Amino acid sequence: MPAGLFKARCLELMDRVNAEGGEVVITKYGRPVAKLVPAHSVSTPAFGALRGTVTWYGDLIAPVDKTWEAQRG
Repeated sequence: MPAGLFKARCLELMDRVNAEGGEVVITKYGRPVAKLVPAHSVSTPAFGALRGTVTWYGDLIAPVDKTWEAQRG
């Protein structure tokens, strides 16, 4: 969509993209310069974003049952 046409219909296009999804590519002299996309499709929720990425190795501060070489002598 040419930038001049986008400027004239900006609010209408924002409402339509928000409601229906999709995207609008804005051009200047026939070359793409910007893209209008729904805000909810770009961001990811912060809560739970790292789920499944942590490895559990047990209790890290519990005493070890083995005698260390430094404790022997």
